[in-house]
Amino acid sequence: MSDHYVKVNIQLEEMKSFGEDAEKEGVDAEEQVPVCSPSASVSPPDPSSTTIAGRDASNTSITCKHRGKSRSKLGKDDKNSCGKHTSDVSLHGSVVSAHVGRNLNRLGHDRTLHIKGTGKILQGKSETNGNYVTVHPSKNIQETRREDGFKHARKGRPVTVDISKAKTSLEALKLSIKQLKWKEFPLGRRAACDIYWHGVSFHDNDNIVSGQVNKFPGMIEMLRKINLSRAVRTMQELFPEEYDFYPRSWILPEECQQFSTQIRMVKENDATVNPTFIVKPDGGSQGDGIYLIRDPSDLKLMVGTQAKQAVVQEYIQRPLLIDKLKFDIRLYVLLKSLEPLEIYIAKEGLTRFCTEPYQEPSQKNLSHVFMHLTNYSLNVHSGNFVHSDSQSTGSKRTLSSVLYRLAAKGVDIKKVWSDIIALVIKTAIAVVPELRVYYQCDIPPGKPGPTCFQILGFDILLTKNLKPVLLEVNSNPSMRIEHEQEVAPGVFEYVPSPVDEEVKVGVIRDTLRLMDPGHKKPSISQHGEEIPMEAETQERSPDEGALPSLCLKQVYPKYTKQFNYLRLVERIASLFIRFLGVKGNMRMGPTAFRTFIRTCKLSNSNFSMASVDILYIDITRRWSGTMPDSREAGMGLQAFVEAFFYLAGRRYKSLVLREQVVSLLQLCEVQLESQSGVEERRSVSCSRAMPRAVRTLGLTNPQLNSPAPLRRASSQDYRLHQRLKPRTLRANVEN
Repeated sequence: MSDHYVKVNIQLEEMKSFGEDAEKEGVDAEEQVPVCSPSASVSPPDPSSTTIAGRDASNTSITCKHRGKSRSKLGKDDKNSCGKHTSDVSLHGSVVSAHVGRNLNRLGHDRTLHIKGTGKILQGKSETNGNYVTVHPSKNIQETRREDGFKHARKGRPVTVDISKAKTSLEALKLSIKQLKWKEFPLGRRAACDIYWHGVSFHDNDNIVSGQVNKFPGMIEMLRKINLSRAVRTMQELFPEEYDFYPRSWILPEECQQFSTQIRMVKENDATVNPTFIVKPDGGSQGDGIYLIRDPSDLKLMVGTQAKQAVVQEYIQRPLLIDKLKFDIRLYVLLKSLEPLEIYIAKEGLTRFCTEPYQEPSQKNLSHVFMHLTNYSLNVHSGNFVHSDSQSTGSKRTLSSVLYRLAAKGVDIKKVWSDIIALVIKTAIAVVPELRVYYQCDIPPGKPGPTCFQILGFDILLTKNLKPVLLEVNSNPSMRIEHEQEVAPGVFEYVPSPVDEEVKVGVIRDTLRLMDPGHKKPSISQHGEEIPMEAETQERSPDEGALPSLCLKQVYPKYTKQFNYLRLVERIASLFIRFLGVKGNMRMGPTAFRTFIRTCKLSNSNFSMASVDILYIDITRRWSGTMPDSREAGMGLQAFVEAFFYLAGRRYKSLVLREQVVSLLQLCEVQLESQSGVEERRSVSCSRAMPRAVRTLGLTNPQLNSPAPLRRASSQDYRLHQRLKPRTLRANVEN
């Protein structure tokens, strides 16, 4: 018998009798639990586990004596002869045989003692003193069972990942799953998986009712060039200084005339000014369809007989150069959750270089895409493109190598990185309101469905003065870890890319680690909301011991205090979602808009309900013309935001727009809060008059938690009671 292992064999019948006695005597197990022949298996070869001191493990004896009178009989505290009146539990006296077993693992914790019959779990650090063993209770039984369940799941079954829809990210995903020792399902699975990895959108598989999906509904639509520009423009109206990282933009074709007029006026005021603009198709990717212009007349507005949806932006003419080449940064960002908002940024990214030395744009070089466009998919076909296994050379390099090189030249890298983090958080805050509308449409509250997360690709350009500028956000950034190489004239094949593998596998692997369903996420309470703690502070499981530290850094809610004031549009979106009325709808009808106005008491003698209807019609008609592809009629979130801005400006004319919006939001939220208070008081008064059976039903049935169902249940039960009462009396008389 090994000296390192112990097993305490205990008789079950004695334990059961002790449990019954303990319940009768009212012994407080958390303060003092004397145990006589407890039915528990304690094993622990681990250094931190409970140990039993003695000369020989095989001859170890533990005795326990319980003295004192019952608290329920004498009203005095019990006394324990095994030690002082503390929370320690001492076991000694009765002889038990020792042995190491696997039973401790079933308890899920080295320092857990489950006392059968009492429903108590003692857990905590253990101390040894001679032949005494002391166990300090710490966690309650529910927390322990939850943790034990996670451990059982991890030990008994690895995390399952459906990779049947992964597409181009398949190889990196497979490597990540292999490193985590999880289980992949390349062809899908009939039973539910823990995680579903989609290659394009949330709707790659519409039959998922549980688990987690790596795409948010609506993310593709939200990050199109036009919608992203509109979302950022709204924030620029409220916070012009905070959102100056996004170039000035015009939406085509609806703002074509406005664009032409403004450029003509600029040139008339200063003939020396000759700005350059870049035109990006709304749904374009990989540099397809992008071109530069210097005059509005060069716009290509038509594709066949249809108007071309696009965004035209000011071109950054003086970017930061390395080796005389223009480059941009591809930064990977994990949007882990919408409510609460959680954002992680990868510590490592990629830099993509042009393949021709940069010159400021002129009429001669506007068409030189290898000079002006940093897209990898374009430059890879240049004869000057350099594939390199080194992370600091070639046409694609790691972000850290570029930052190291800049730091060697005296650049304040901390300032640059801080500005990039601020850009990412502000951009996420701009797009989250619309994402919440999409989310409640596809996964309404109460409907079975998965939770979502997503990796985004931020394309960022550094100007000559080191200011980061947002170029675009990709909903489906390439996670391919191979690159094309010409092996013969006109013949290309994919070969491994060490730089891509170094960055992308780490991002996918650590995203999976953060989304591990068996990973209990610690959180702290702040203003009544559970705020998740940063991942680096969490304890690592034994399975992760061989893995490197997380390459993803939490930036929100870590920096909530610095950026929370920007979330005004999200509060407007909450009002919009509240008054939508129909679950799964993204458009607000005229009745719902009128209900919003009445509930928040925004109408008066100067702004009648007829004026409300006219406002709704005007704004809805204008926005429906800008979105011809929309299949739903009604007012979308962006149109509602415009209406909200109009109402705020009408009511608080003397304030600037931001203060107007804040004031109107506070007014609406106060009105809604007071109304909910009235409904609560009504429900309380109804519950007092309600029969006991109905009150019990209201507490146990979640569908009756709101005031209206409670009132309906009360009135229906009352009418039923009135109908049955005379019949009951007649029945009693007849009997």
